[in-house]
Amino acid sequence: MSSMAFDRPGRFWRGNLHTHSNLSDGCLEPEEVCRRYRDEGYDFISLTDHFIGQYGYPIADTTPFRTRDFTTILGAELHSGAMENDELWHILAVGLPTDFEPPNAPGFFPVEDQESGPDLAQRARMAGAFVAVAHPEWSGLTTEDARSLSAAHAVEVYNHGCAVGCDRPHGFYTLDQLLTEGRQMTLCATDDAHFTEPDHFGGWVMVKAEENDPDALLAALKDGAFYSSTGPEICGIHWEEDVVTVECSAASSVIVQGQGSAAVAQHGASMTRASVPLGRFENSAWMRVTVVDSAGRRAWSNPVYR
Repeated sequence: MSSMAFDRPGRFWRGNLHTHSNLSDGCLEPEEVCRRYRDEGYDFISLTDHFIGQYGYPIADTTPFRTRDFTTILGAELHSGAMENDELWHILAVGLPTDFEPPNAPGFFPVEDQESGPDLAQRARMAGAFVAVAHPEWSGLTTEDARSLSAAHAVEVYNHGCAVGCDRPHGFYTLDQLLTEGRQMTLCATDDAHFTEPDHFGGWVMVKAEENDPDALLAALKDGAFYSSTGPEICGIHWEEDVVTVECSAASSVIVQGQGSAAVAQHGASMTRASVPLGRFENSAWMRVTVVDSAGRRAWSNPVYR
């Protein structure tokens, strides 16, 4: 077993993968969104406005706002077709080409003869995008919905805007069900920032790449060479047959989760290193790590597989 984020060369770059501007339903100009993230210490963002006819199917050109120390990945939040609850699909596509053909999606409600969400996600992946299931808890996504989105690389397991706006931020149940059914996926934390409420700078990814370049970052995302956080840093994860050792910023808990009810936690004060035995996971085909700090903020590794 290996953790791609910690075993490959390069350094970690902090980025937000889900952001909106006034090209859709955000309240700030794209340039100001980029400035705020840059000045907050982020290395990159993807501006992912709602790709619907109501807003002219925008894919924001953020290339003018790149600097020597800050970059952007073009993207959009895609919509088409109905989920099981008859609401519109929300699909995150990071690394979308500017000539991506729009679906028939005039607004935020499904219409007849639309491309399905799974088909739209497949088109986005084939076009080169990193595709994630957006805010499953907020959307009311069912497990059957999630199964149908076979093109997704990742599940958005923490959405800060959904935490602030409706207390429905998570996607862990969706992710863990798919992992247990044999899907090999990653997880991401995002802001989903609109800047209409305090929905920004709360969830991010730390991507391992040799340079802060859009193509290098996108390749690393697709490879799973990243972890996600709302605060703590994960410095290293070393998997052995019977134990995993986690190095991190000061933590109060380090938890390993696996299939079903399998979970083991190590607790302490200001821990920067913890070794967690893996005997509980003999029958689990996958495992992942959570680091919790004294303020309750969390960081999450991507799953590893036996």
